[in-house]
Amino acid sequence: MKTAIWLYLFLFLAFFDLHAQYPILTPFAISLGAAPVFIGWMMGIYALTHLPGNLIAGTVIDRHGSRRYIIFSLISAGIVLLLQAYVQFPWQLLVLRSISGFVLAFLSPACLTLLASLSNNQMTQGKYMSGHGVVHTLASVLSPAAGAFIVANAGFSATFQSLGWLLIVTGILAIFIVPSPLQMAKRQAAMQPSDITAPKIKVSWRFFILPFVVACSQGILFFELPLRTPGVAGMMSTGILFSLMSFGALFTLSMLFINRFAPFKRVLAGVLVLALCFYILAAVPSIPLVVTLFILGAAKGIIFPGLATLFIELSGGIKMGRIFSLQSIAMSIGSFIGPITAGQLRHVISPYYIAFVLLMTGLMILPSYRKSSKSLYGNIKQNPI
Repeated sequence: MKTAIWLYLFLFLAFFDLHAQYPILTPFAISLGAAPVFIGWMMGIYALTHLPGNLIAGTVIDRHGSRRYIIFSLISAGIVLLLQAYVQFPWQLLVLRSISGFVLAFLSPACLTLLASLSNNQMTQGKYMSGHGVVHTLASVLSPAAGAFIVANAGFSATFQSLGWLLIVTGILAIFIVPSPLQMAKRQAAMQPSDITAPKIKVSWRFFILPFVVACSQGILFFELPLRTPGVAGMMSTGILFSLMSFGALFTLSMLFINRFAPFKRVLAGVLVLALCFYILAAVPSIPLVVTLFILGAAKGIIFPGLATLFIELSGGIKMGRIFSLQSIAMSIGSFIGPITAGQLRHVISPYYIAFVLLMTGLMILPSYRKSSKSLYGNIKQNPI
């Protein structure tokens, strides 16, 4: 439990740092002279460079453990942010964002794998995933408004420098706190007998459609929302709206009884509510934006912990680094396609409507709950993912 608490602290600082950039990146790019299409590519390239990092992470985390990759991601991302403070041209920002996307691709799979390896009990693992969601949400409640406030008072350069040093210090602390692979191996050996071989289970590719469509819809929202109102006032308003979504996620994450429901059902319900929220954003502007975004955030608070628990359940606790890497790859592709699509088509059709169609399509592609249970408990394969 002590390891989990320290890991939650590192995650909080890292997520705070990253989410603080959401409301300020678009205004910063505009201040450099970037056009909306370029901004879409800037946001998308971050997700695109996640892909090679995710592909590498899936193998190396299972082989070498999570510790070195958590440290690498935090310190490297901090250095990139320090350099970002001195950007003068849009192409420089594009290059740094692409580097940042690669180095941070290791962080989420490494952290999720380490959390899941702290226990071999699926119920306890599910609680750790919920804790991860709570920490993520608490950071995202404060950070967007905080990032916009710092920029309004200190400017872009000082903001990126302070966020960069925060990540670097967090990475240095992780060197002394995160357990080594040897320590984790001893802990896992104590949790289960050495003569028991865990089953290898094949997870259907259709389950990875969910993180793809959810990330795609998020990318659309993160692109479109800051363009509502230009200037400093718009930036502050966007920061508050992002924080409002996080309050919605915190609302559902605090409902611990939700964890008693099957993760597949939780994810299914959350994605359906998320799709309806995007439909409202596109077609029913009479409903107050704050209400829609709060409900949208509440849906995300159901989806992400349920999704992580679902993948642990489907994989049987085997090759979790690879499983979470594939999840991150699906989300990276979605985060790349989302803002680019919004930038190209926003003058033709509402990007929110595109997000609605994608989410509903993802729900229709999913296997049924009975089939997913059968693949887990009754159809064990010999070849893992």
